[in-house]
Amino acid sequence: MKSRFCYSFSFLFLLVLYGGTAQGQSLQEYLKKKEKALLESYITFLSIPNVSTDTVNILKNAAYLEDLMADRGIKAELLTGTTPKVTPAVFGEIKTPGASKTIGFYAHYDGQPVNPKQWYAGVDPFKPVLITAPLESGGKILGPYKSGAEINPEWRLLGRGAADDKAGVMAILNAYQALVETGQRLGVNIKFLFEGEEEVGSIHLNEIFKKHKEKLKADCWVIIDGPRHVSGRKTIVYGVRGDVNIELTVYGAKRPLHSGNYGNWAPNPALKLAHLLASMKDEKGKVLVKGFYEDVTPLTASEKKALAQIPSQDALLKKELGIYASENPEQPLVEALMKPTLNINGMQSANVGAMASNVIPTKAVATLDLRLVKGNDYQRQVEKVIAHVKSRGYHVLTQEPTEAERAKYPNLAKIEIEHGYNAQRTPMDLPIAKTIQAALQSTSKESLVLIPSMGGSLPLYLFEEILGTKVITVPIVNYDNNQHAENENVKIKFLWEGIESIAAIMQMK
Repeated sequence: MKSRFCYSFSFLFLLVLYGGTAQGQSLQEYLKKKEKALLESYITFLSIPNVSTDTVNILKNAAYLEDLMADRGIKAELLTGTTPKVTPAVFGEIKTPGASKTIGFYAHYDGQPVNPKQWYAGVDPFKPVLITAPLESGGKILGPYKSGAEINPEWRLLGRGAADDKAGVMAILNAYQALVETGQRLGVNIKFLFEGEEEVGSIHLNEIFKKHKEKLKADCWVIIDGPRHVSGRKTIVYGVRGDVNIELTVYGAKRPLHSGNYGNWAPNPALKLAHLLASMKDEKGKVLVKGFYEDVTPLTASEKKALAQIPSQDALLKKELGIYASENPEQPLVEALMKPTLNINGMQSANVGAMASNVIPTKAVATLDLRLVKGNDYQRQVEKVIAHVKSRGYHVLTQEPTEAERAKYPNLAKIEIEHGYNAQRTPMDLPIAKTIQAALQSTSKESLVLIPSMGGSLPLYLFEEILGTKVITVPIVNYDNNQHAENENVKIKFLWEGIESIAAIMQMK
């Protein structure tokens, strides 16, 4: 990889190398010709560990991105906020003569933690391998890509970050490079922003936005993250859920007790927690916390129309996932995603399985994940849950109980709140939204899937609140990519199609 200080020479070299032969070459022809080099470059990028909390390797990712941008003639800049020693966002800008609009492209280069023991036997999450299909569906591991070998676009590349979200970074940079090397004209000014803290809640993105507000101004920011619709059709998403996590701890005796000597007498915190959690939702998945749905902003007529046109994939998903029915069989998935949720991420008390012992545990812990929709405020939503816990007879704490509290209250619950943020939704009928839709539609013979809001969460409200810019998400990867989990993968065909989609947006007027 060339030094990032040589970007101007690299860019001129590319123009000389391709200027005489690539003019008039279609993007599809270009991608077919370059696919081997593009895949090798992407594998190199994926081989750099990118767990958000691994500062040393995260900074290596940022430096590698600077080099990638330099090789494409983009002068990179590391943006930080006011807090010292935090992960930088990587920024770049290209000005197009005569362009009247500026479009920003965002993706994140950090990833979720990995447990190599949970990945398919022998697979290193940071040594990508090719697979023929999802391993859970009988796919086979082909091994590492051999330089120069033929590529089947239906194959997948397996490794952490392959789909979420280095795929977005790769597609954005290579879309720009493809347009330059094929001599095609850009229609807009372009800004690039690659974040390194998305998977830990973008905890410093607000600082970066406030400090570099003028630099980050745009007519619209396009987010390249998340999966396309289950049907595989190209997709535009106009909003995201907000998110906040709650850790709930219920207490019993100060020390573990023999279940024979104290059973039927000492309160069992695991059972108490189970009762408390069960009181929060009914058997059809409706959240019973008072006021949980009250402040939801209703969908507009255009959003309802778009929702009605989304092809149902519920039957396919139930078969694939091995579930007989959804929580509420009367509610299709696309409608469920438009509502706030209360999910139990995990529960923990005493040991189970081979390590189980006959005890009454001292405490039981559950992590709750609240997904928010437009109209919800994450702090207000948390307060509703706290009020519910209190209504069930619990004294709520923010720290471990004292001796005095243990003696005074029969039910003790500690509630800890993690960083949260609100949902965001862009009107589907805005002129810039329609222009992006037309650009993306030009790359597909099938009609697009237009989704008012995705199920996942991103802190996109910051783009509106601080930068005053609308946001639209163009997901490019396969829906069954195992993001955040073991055996994460991306279908190679979708990488190439993602490049085409982004290039079309870069060319719009």
